[in-house]
Amino acid sequence: MKFSARNQVKGTVKSIQTGAVNTEVVIVVAPGVELVSIITKNSAESLGLAVGKEAYAIVKASNVMVAVD
Repeated sequence: MKFSARNQVKGTVKSIQTGAVNTEVVIVVAPGVELVSIITKNSAESLGLAVGKEAYAIVKASNVMVAVD
């Protein structure tokens, strides 16, 4: 699997909340660090997502904001 997106983070699916159209997927990428994504229900089913399964969070964005206190 190759992607042009540079921000690829491997983790483990922590939870899946399936709705009528969309599914919320929480991926643990490090102890105490979680990424949350909303994808279509069909995509979640097609990927075969399940709690405990490894998955990648791939971020493709033209802008990423950075802030400090």
